[in-house]
Amino acid sequence: MLARIYRPAKTAMQSGKANTRHWRLEFEPATARTIDPLMGWTSSADMNGQVRLDFDSREEAVAYAERYGIAFRLHEAQEAPVILKAYADNFATSRKVPWTH
Repeated sequence: MLARIYRPAKTAMQSGKANTRHWRLEFEPATARTIDPLMGWTSSADMNGQVRLDFDSREEAVAYAERYGIAFRLHEAQEAPVILKAYADNFATSRKVPWTH
């Protein structure tokens, strides 16, 4: 039973960074999913795949996994570069390509 500890990325539908400040502990699938021959639905007998635990910090998530003897893999968070933009930059005189209609 191996778990992943990571910080989730923001979804494509967000412009802000909501729900990206916490750390998540998720179990990796122990068995492959199977396809139901009649309906075509996918299913799994692995119930740990439904468990997602959120923590305020990386240290809390690691401490939880160690306390309960859960083997884990830690994925460090990658910070996105901050690019400061302003609407007024579209009309600056120092643009490489002048703005026209």
